[in-house]
Amino acid sequence: MRSSVKPSHATNDNLKDDLIRRAREVWQPRLGRDLSREDARQIAENMTGFFSVLAEWSRAELPSQANDIGTHDASGNGEARHDR
Repeated sequence: MRSSVKPSHATNDNLKDDLIRRAREVWQPRLGRDLSREDARQIAENMTGFFSVLAEWSRAELPSQANDIGTHDASGNGEARHDR
């Protein structure tokens, strides 16, 4: 029987705390004002969401490998192969 190891709530909380702390370190000097913990949490959440959307768009732009099989020649120059 396999058991999956799940991170504890304490581990998740520590990661969140580290992310919030890092957001404050990075953004406070750039904004020129003190950031509350809530400000930093919102910034971290927004940045995470932003990069998640970029990753999703990037995956959507990748060609499907199933559609690419046999359509390019072996030279790798991207030209379609036309056998006669």
